[in-house]
Amino acid sequence: MYTENDLSNIVIGEAIHVHKTLGPGLLESVYESCLFHRLVKAGLNVKQEQSIPIVFEEVKLECGYRADIIVENKLIIEVKAVEALNDIHKAQVLTYLRLTNIKLGLLMNFNVLYLKEGIKRIVNNL
Repeated sequence: MYTENDLSNIVIGEAIHVHKTLGPGLLESVYESCLFHRLVKAGLNVKQEQSIPIVFEEVKLECGYRADIIVENKLIIEVKAVEALNDIHKAQVLTYLRLTNIKLGLLMNFNVLYLKEGIKRIVNNL
């Protein structure tokens, strides 16, 4: 059984592989699909484009929110390919973490020269 930290280390390694192979400048969906493929190949339980419902006043609403990748039901990965990450991207991941009761998220921007510059670790302090 993997801890959140174990999973984040594996994911970051696989993401670096994807980024080194493809480089920056592609669509977000390309990086997401390639990373998903690498994580499945690594033997992890991964879900892509997982629906995240919202419960409002005891009503479960399917509002179209989707986590890019959820790993082992312990880690949410939000993939971006933008000029720069900003606070709204971090807030999005925090919201997904709260709605799913998952503790750890990785916000990854593949549109950078070196991927390590585009990774933000976000913790939900349940």
